[in-house]
Amino acid sequence: MRNHSVITEFVLLGISDDQELQVIIFFFLFIAYILSVCGNLTIITLTLLDSRLKTPMYFFLRNFSFLEIMFTSVSVPRFLWSIITKVKTISYNNCLAQLFFFISMGVSEFFLLTAMSYDRYVAICKPLHYTVIMSQKVCALLVLTSWLAGFLIIFPLVILILKLDFCASNIIDHFSCDYFPILQLSCSDTRLSEALGLYVASFTLLFTLALVILSYICIIRSVNSQAFSLHKLEA
Repeated sequence: MRNHSVITEFVLLGISDDQELQVIIFFFLFIAYILSVCGNLTIITLTLLDSRLKTPMYFFLRNFSFLEIMFTSVSVPRFLWSIITKVKTISYNNCLAQLFFFISMGVSEFFLLTAMSYDRYVAICKPLHYTVIMSQKVCALLVLTSWLAGFLIIFPLVILILKLDFCASNIIDHFSCDYFPILQLSCSDTRLSEALGLYVASFTLLFTLALVILSYICIIRSVNSQAFSLHKLEA
């Protein structure tokens, strides 16, 4: 049997140990974070208050803005706090929680962008059936599916991490708890975890990207077809 200590916390090295550079990073990252949160909150508020914005497109945009706030808030405030306090440690449980929500929100954003591209496809290519196809029920289902996809994709990866043994270093060369940097610290066999993580990342990116590209190809073809028909009528 091998000897190993149970790791209860990790050390996040961050981006740099240079004090002057840390001040610059803190300033620009803090400003960017505040602007991002304020901008997304403005979008959410306007789409809720203005009756003219009660359309599927703005419903998706409101949900995307909320996801973006959650996504950035998972890691950025904690990183800014670590720069101020010089405390780089994070508990094991908090690290896994950060990993779970960071990847889950990111994946949900990919699928929500796909739903938004489908909405634009229906609006442009099937305008007469738009209100029927993009009903409130369908829009809510697409948003729920996006959130559920993020949860289902990350859940097996977190379960695999929970089964790993950490017996070497607890130093993560990153500013947040990310999947592959954590695997590098394990003394267990991580081949399955690495393969599954790579497969999930590739599938999510390629699948959603393919659907978005397909939607916009159909939109471009529809616009060109309408322009050609209009040109023939004018001629």
